[in-house]
Amino acid sequence: MEVMDAMMLLAQAASSLGETMAGANPVLTPVEAAQEMNLWDMTVKGGWIMIVLGVMSLIGFYILFERNYVIRKAGKEDPLFMDKIKDYILGGEIKAAIAYCRSVNTPSARMIEKGITRLGRPVNDVQAAIENVGNFEVAKLEKGFTIMATIAGGAPMLGFLGTVTGMVKAFFEMANAGNNIDITLLSGGIYEAMITTVGGLIVGIIMMFAYNYLVTLVDGVVNKMEAKTMAFMDLLNEPAQ
Repeated sequence: MEVMDAMMLLAQAASSLGETMAGANPVLTPVEAAQEMNLWDMTVKGGWIMIVLGVMSLIGFYILFERNYVIRKAGKEDPLFMDKIKDYILGGEIKAAIAYCRSVNTPSARMIEKGITRLGRPVNDVQAAIENVGNFEVAKLEKGFTIMATIAGGAPMLGFLGTVTGMVKAFFEMANAGNNIDITLLSGGIYEAMITTVGGLIVGIIMMFAYNYLVTLVDGVVNKMEAKTMAFMDLLNEPAQ
């Protein structure tokens, strides 16, 4: 009997040990990984408004890079430009001065060229002619600015429109669901609707900074044009002094 009792105790101990080990190492069930946000998937879910925003951003970036090149090129001038013009005019070489202005081919040079062609007329007429050319040159530098400003202001509004229409669609689907309303139905609809607002804000903010950057570049060129105009007008008054 003692042997049997000892064997029963060993069996119970083994059973308890097995249960303890099973409890310490439970069977693990696989857990699905959380779905990550993908930029392309978000863009696709935004619908046709995201396509419009994409086209607007392409147009805006084209204007940015094209105008940046043109304006910077217009601002590069020979620091001795006015000195050479002065030498030509005081030396009576008017045709040479005009040819030099055309070879430089900048907004300031075209303004001075117009002023040289008006030599001999009243000073006010010369200045008015220069200012007219200057206004025309500034308008050429600001080509496309209106489109960029429209994109900067319109993109966020267009994105908000997409959000509103998406919300209307989400609530419409909830109304048709009846008693089978699922929280994922509403959250999914709102998630997709907010994508257009994000896209519109991104495009609008980038274009706003780009627009202000180009305006700053144009202001720098305008300052140079005004300095050249003042120097030329002073040059016209020198012989009379």
